[in-house]
Amino acid sequence: MAATGTIPVSRPETASAPSHRPGPVIALLVVAAFVVILNETTMSVALPAIMSDFGVSAATGQWLTSAFLLTMAVVIPLTGFLLERFPIRLVFFGAMGVFALGTLVAAIAPAFGVLLVGRIVQAMGTGVMMPLLFTTVLNLVPANKRGRVMGVVTIVIAVAPAVGPTVSGLILSALTWHAIFWLILPIALVSIALGARWVRNVTETRPDARFDVLSVVLSALGFGGLVYGLSAIGESASGHASVPVWIPLAVGAVFVTAFVLRQLRLQRANSALLDLRVFQSGSFRLAVPLVAIVMAALFGSLILLPIFLQQALGLSSLTVGLMLLPGGVLMGVMAPIVGRLFDRFGPTPLVIPGMLIAAAVLWTMALTFGQSTPVWWIVTVYLALNLGLGLVFTPLMTSALGSLPRRLYSHGSAVVGTAQQVAGAAGTAGFVAIMTVFSSAALADGADQAAAVASGVHASFLVGAVIASAAVILACFVRKPAESEETEVPVAAH
Repeated sequence: MAATGTIPVSRPETASAPSHRPGPVIALLVVAAFVVILNETTMSVALPAIMSDFGVSAATGQWLTSAFLLTMAVVIPLTGFLLERFPIRLVFFGAMGVFALGTLVAAIAPAFGVLLVGRIVQAMGTGVMMPLLFTTVLNLVPANKRGRVMGVVTIVIAVAPAVGPTVSGLILSALTWHAIFWLILPIALVSIALGARWVRNVTETRPDARFDVLSVVLSALGFGGLVYGLSAIGESASGHASVPVWIPLAVGAVFVTAFVLRQLRLQRANSALLDLRVFQSGSFRLAVPLVAIVMAALFGSLILLPIFLQQALGLSSLTVGLMLLPGGVLMGVMAPIVGRLFDRFGPTPLVIPGMLIAAAVLWTMALTFGQSTPVWWIVTVYLALNLGLGLVFTPLMTSALGSLPRRLYSHGSAVVGTAQQVAGAAGTAGFVAIMTVFSSAALADGADQAAAVASGVHASFLVGAVIASAAVILACFVRKPAESEETEVPVAAH
């Protein structure tokens, strides 16, 4: 058996060279990541127009989002290997090039199948960008300044999905759905051009890193099965699932377990596709489930509120998009401020109040939202939810990734990205499934459609409030990672 030791990991010269300013590089990656993540949620408002143009059903049209999420679930776990094996510059051009190609295919799509292929290709590039951004920040930014920079990164994670429906709603009020892609494409191409000037290789690569095909297959079947199963829960609750929902969930769970066991075996030889030694950090182990809970709450509310506002209150899609916009803007404004507070005070004074606010708001939604609820109150409460989540996002992400040794930055970023993806699918599926079950029960009892939807929304937010309340307890144990955690890493001696 190979002996293990602890050795310092040297910084690449490019990461510390005074002639290389990190500001332009990080700004470029933030803008590029914002665009690709924004694209993730633009289809929700455009779906009716696409269904009409191509003559497809809602169940078929929904694959534009489901296939995107499935592809992301398959790609993100691979990014730990990609960022370890290849230079960041090459990974950036590959990711943005693939995303731009998918955007072009979607923009000119003459048939639904071509549009679906374009979305899948887009997702292949999207899945790489967030781990790439995290890894670059961790390598370029000193530990005592990471909070403020990660605060800016939080804008990408939390704000881009929130404003996606608003942006597409505004575009569709004047143009066709093709314009969504035609407007995104130039931004992607400009990002590639600027990347040629600014993006530099700031990580050490391992040319000998082995690509384990079996790990890729297990990862694809495992995480893909979980996301597909979670996405199908809502359809199952309404009785329209194509397969029993437990099948993809069970398949996903089995293959994820097999994937984990294989990574544990391969990491002994320092050749795991996704190095699970990231969980040896106590800060990382605690922060990741909290990040998952927060992502589930965010995406669950993002899917549930539009349904409630349109079906229970009768508001238009554009009005709904504009109502949700202030929440995203608030989180974006807060993120850099919260990051600076993190650098000064650590995560505890931010995470605990943030989780308390989020839990209180979900209880408020459960108890006060109904058919007679005024619009101003819904906007106010949603703003409060974004306030709470905004206090939590940056400290958790920085605590989790900042607690890792340098060699594991790319793998930690991949784990966090995978957790976000699965949690987002779980939050969306769980909230919608609960709403569907209780709405159907209300309809069976003689309630009209609007009242039934209001009843289902009440039940969904009630469950969310209970989960968020339990997360408050976990939040009490979050601490700022020690400096010593970032300087050394156990490695296998060959």
